[in-house]
Amino acid sequence: MEKFIARQPVFDAQRGVYGYELLFRSGTGNFFPNVHVDLACASTADNLFLFGIERLTRGRRAFVNCSREFLVRDYAALLPRDRVVIEVLENTEVDADVLAACRRMKKAGYMIALDDFVEAAHWGQLVDLADCIKVDFLGAPAESQFEFCREYGRRNIRMLAEKVETYADFDRAREYGYTLFQGYFFSRPEILTRHDVPAYKLNYLRVLQAANRHELDQGEIVELIKTEASLSYRLLRYLNSPAFFLVAEVRSIPHALMLLGERGIRRWVSLVAIACMGDDKPQELLLLPLMRARLCELLAPLAGLESAASDLFLLGLLSAIDAVLDMRMEDVLKEITIRSEIREALLGGQNELRGVYDVALHYERAAWREFEETAARIGLRTELVSDLYVRSMEWASAVLSGEEIADTAPV
Repeated sequence: MEKFIARQPVFDAQRGVYGYELLFRSGTGNFFPNVHVDLACASTADNLFLFGIERLTRGRRAFVNCSREFLVRDYAALLPRDRVVIEVLENTEVDADVLAACRRMKKAGYMIALDDFVEAAHWGQLVDLADCIKVDFLGAPAESQFEFCREYGRRNIRMLAEKVETYADFDRAREYGYTLFQGYFFSRPEILTRHDVPAYKLNYLRVLQAANRHELDQGEIVELIKTEASLSYRLLRYLNSPAFFLVAEVRSIPHALMLLGERGIRRWVSLVAIACMGDDKPQELLLLPLMRARLCELLAPLAGLESAASDLFLLGLLSAIDAVLDMRMEDVLKEITIRSEIREALLGGQNELRGVYDVALHYERAAWREFEETAARIGLRTELVSDLYVRSMEWASAVLSGEEIADTAPV
């Protein structure tokens, strides 16, 4: 049976990652309305053990959706109490059995969250057990968003604003008093009106440009990297970390480029340039394009595009550069020269590269229907994607932290 899993980060007010909501589907059928929600939730514990909670959250809390049956049958008790947050779904019928189950969970030391909270009688007794209340910032009126936080935040309940899609929403939620945040605001540009690259990031962009010229000039790249200490340090740190199985310690930038070869230079110099540009951004914003880059690369042979794997890696890597630089994608792409197919895909044009990227994007966002349709269109077998997604997460985390990469596929 196909097992699909995705995750969405939950941030604190400093845009550090507090935890991840884990989104499971046992086959694409679960997104159709005639399938009962209990069937989706019933496999949650099994999936957590199958994939491994440490692999999925790396020590942070896992927010897990729990239906009525999942609660009353005590399936939640199979999950590690110090690692999960039990999310009671908004459509759960709150009766004596559900209340008793939640009390057992609370007494056993589990954290309980109320999902898509609205003011309703059936939530009343559950509020007294809640450690966290999630409020939909797309669906709930602004007045309710404020009132909920004022009313329940003072009870020592963590207030979580979900579906926060812009930095304006994030700022408003913080102003209201919310302490946790979920949504794609962190991967969107904060400012869309600026047309020039910030001066201190120009060197990074110049290196990115040089690494992706049609004719690679290693001498130019060496000189550009030498002028920016942070680039030199980060590149040498990456290459001397356990993540790389290089035959010799890297002592200098020319030595590093000689060991990398042309493909490696394009790949790793691009990665380091983007990482340095994003030093003032939440780490999750750097993790996201790394995951996309690796997933797109791994999907390439499955879509019959093995020869385009490097282009797909760069496409994923550049997919969040507008948020890194707080510029419109169109304006960023005026500053760098990349292959026309990559440029077209980044701007939303449909081509072979964009098809693979869309599969990765839909999967990442747990848009299961769109994922299935896009995968079918490009002839990609969906049952292989979950493992590649988890491998991409592990690879991206290892690269950023300098840990050893267990994935043995070529890097």
